[in-house]
Amino acid sequence: MPEPLKNLLHEALVAEMGDHIAANAPSFDRSRFVALATDSLPALELMARSALIRDALFVTLPNDFPEAAAILKASLPTPSRPGLSSWMLLPVNQFIAARGPDHFDLGLDLLKALTPHFTAEFGIRPFIHRDQDRALAVISGWVGDPDRHVRRLASEGTRPRLPWAMRLPQLVKDPAPILPVLTALMDDPEDYVRRSVANSLNDIAKDHPDLVAGFVAGHIEGASTERRWLLKHASRTLLKKGHAQALANFGFGAATSLACELRLANSEVIFGEGLDFEICLTNTGETTQPLMIDYVVHHVKADGSLSPKVFKCKTVTLAPGQSQAIERRHAIRPITTRRYYPGEHRIAILVNGAESASQSFVLRMPLLDRD
Repeated sequence: MPEPLKNLLHEALVAEMGDHIAANAPSFDRSRFVALATDSLPALELMARSALIRDALFVTLPNDFPEAAAILKASLPTPSRPGLSSWMLLPVNQFIAARGPDHFDLGLDLLKALTPHFTAEFGIRPFIHRDQDRALAVISGWVGDPDRHVRRLASEGTRPRLPWAMRLPQLVKDPAPILPVLTALMDDPEDYVRRSVANSLNDIAKDHPDLVAGFVAGHIEGASTERRWLLKHASRTLLKKGHAQALANFGFGAATSLACELRLANSEVIFGEGLDFEICLTNTGETTQPLMIDYVVHHVKADGSLSPKVFKCKTVTLAPGQSQAIERRHAIRPITTRRYYPGEHRIAILVNGAESASQSFVLRMPLLDRD
């Protein structure tokens, strides 16, 4: 099994943090910091561990934020010596998020200095929540920074629905203020940055589908291969939902004169195995059709209702009279993001966003079945 995420913050890491800070602040009580930051640490999950270490920083760093910020900045790595880096900086993010907004520009400057060594996307969000206009005025100036991590912070830190982080309700409601930042970074030379832009646009699409579909339509003509990938990745939620404009942006219209047959190799699946199926498509029309093929598994929930989940399959182009068969296996095994229940499930095939065929299958879970 993979190592639990919580173990990224451990006693040895705390001790190393104390060493780096003490090297830049002779008055820093390293022993007290380590004792406070490791008290009950093994019993806590990742974010609770980070909060415990943050609270130890509250106690042992100066109450004056500018003085504490100077110590933390001096404790970051340089080309000639190690310093606070990687997961050590998660609690530092939380420290700055709590204390920094009262010293707005200084706090943002510290996060900018921190982000090349880990990430500052968690720490920056309370600044945006406190004063969105002021924060975005600073962040907008980062889109041309020579450091790719700073440029990425401009897009990732402003994502309305960033996972694991506080939501930004103002930007969920009206994302227009961050569109200039995303536009400026859309053709960034780093895939690392462009992927963040795509993820932010996909966040926005969950609340404003027509806005993102229109944004993509306005930037896809003559797009480079890299930009086209970004725009399609940004549209992934819309494409899965069959949004008409999003489909049209990538040349997918309503599928007409198309025969679609779904064949299941097994109508019963034992949990831990997989569903084998074949999709048979025939273009019975007189024009060539580009087709985006997805499939939906409607999972049984605890109350017996069904919950759909869309999976990508394949993109094909069929000439008039042309047929194609696509074989797939859908694994049904333990994963951390879903709990399975026995019973009758359904699989449906989507062609250009529209359901074109479906079949039912039964999931058996031997340890739960009682019949």
